[in-house]
Amino acid sequence: MTGRRRVVVTGIGAITPIGLARDGLWQGLRREQSAVGPVTRFDASQFRSQVAAEVCDFVASDHIEAKRAKRLDRFGQFSVVAARMALEDAALDLAREDRDRLGASMGSALGGVAFAEQQSKRFLEGGLRAVDPIVALAVYGGAASCNIAIEFGISGPNSTNAMSCASGTMAIGDGFRLIRDGYADAMLCGASETPLAPLCYGAFALIRAMSTRNDDPGHASRPFDKDRDGFVMGEAAVVLVLEEHTRAVARGARMYAEVVGYGTTNDAYHMTAPLPNGTQAARSIRLALKDAELGPNEIGYVNAHGSSTPLNDPTETSALKQVFGEHAYRVPVSGTKGYYGHALGASGAIEAAICALGLTHEWLPPTINLQQPDSECDLDYIPSSGRNQRVEYMLSNSFGFGGINASLVFRRID
Repeated sequence: MTGRRRVVVTGIGAITPIGLARDGLWQGLRREQSAVGPVTRFDASQFRSQVAAEVCDFVASDHIEAKRAKRLDRFGQFSVVAARMALEDAALDLAREDRDRLGASMGSALGGVAFAEQQSKRFLEGGLRAVDPIVALAVYGGAASCNIAIEFGISGPNSTNAMSCASGTMAIGDGFRLIRDGYADAMLCGASETPLAPLCYGAFALIRAMSTRNDDPGHASRPFDKDRDGFVMGEAAVVLVLEEHTRAVARGARMYAEVVGYGTTNDAYHMTAPLPNGTQAARSIRLALKDAELGPNEIGYVNAHGSSTPLNDPTETSALKQVFGEHAYRVPVSGTKGYYGHALGASGAIEAAICALGLTHEWLPPTINLQQPDSECDLDYIPSSGRNQRVEYMLSNSFGFGGINASLVFRRID
């Protein structure tokens, strides 16, 4: 399709269980070790599941002014700090920018609900005077993108979606379209998720969606493995700077990758279970490929949603086979949630950053903890160790509760 503007990734900001900032994320991937451990944020002994992927080395005041940090809950802190990291990585001088042409597109499954849970306990114990006044705005899902806009004076398009585990991927896809179609010149895109509080955690334990491998947390998240028994909840925030290509070239920006395609569909089937035949997940991938003007055989790597749940992994495998045919057995695939668990809405943003870095460094991460492949999951999932491999195009998938499917295609840039 002619007349569309090209969109590139020029900055990566990351707060994840395996590392902070762009370099921390990349070094964490290269270590090929899981960050999952026992829950320490609260007493999880009442739950069947007692493991999580926590961000243990984050101090908000190390990155933003202490007074500002106190006015934000953890969800807001993650959002603003990840955006600051991304801007710094992109070397974007906001003083020289038309702020009306810069926007923020974020996602989060739960937003500030965990903080609201904490404040509810304070209210029950000490009345209204015990409650932190910021709770009124912290629970607002749009706080992610709006706090970013306020922090950096960005007055262009602004939104935060709440589309479950596909939120980050959809936020990046929406930002990509805004730049491609001329509504913005640069966007801060990604997701923030901080769900580690008793009720938020317990709600997923209640529906038996999470792993109960409490005696071996490092192997609890195991995408595509025969012995997987559920996802591991994590927390994270990742923000990408997306820019229109010619302006990125003009300012001499480092470009990690080009975003070339985006597709999204809905299963219209069930709030937690994927459509068993995977046809709508497959259609999401096909739409992203059509948007990118690519044939299936041109994809050289897939970062799978790979949630480590009994239903999702074989369904995604089926969707890949429907789209790629015999090529499905030749294209490398990895599910990277074995590293950092499932950070709900932020997962897709983490995985988009992994694709951008993988294209840059010509390295494909492994599916760690894949020890006994499921017979229904019979593709090349890069078990054990990563691969040094140069590819031109990567696909990243995210599938979420409510039947949401979203896919992004990235291209390598010299």
